[in-house]
Amino acid sequence: MLPPVRCFTCGAPLGHLWEEFQRRVRAGEDPSKVLDDLGVYRYCCRRTLFTSVTYIEEMAMYHVIRMRAARQMQGETLGGGVE
Repeated sequence: MLPPVRCFTCGAPLGHLWEEFQRRVRAGEDPSKVLDDLGVYRYCCRRTLFTSVTYIEEMAMYHVIRMRAARQMQGETLGGGVE
């Protein structure tokens, strides 16, 4: 899943806050204080930022593994060597 661009409930733009929020929370700051500092006061927007998880890096890793396996299977079916 990609970072949220807008709140799923009210439609407020949130994409520009995602990197700052993630950076500060990973640095050890309290998420509710970070959201207050960023000006996110609606509970729906806070929920959207707080509960979003990005899987894009992990999914890309599986795509690479799948492509390698497909190449190996093609090499085996064609009678060629595995590269």
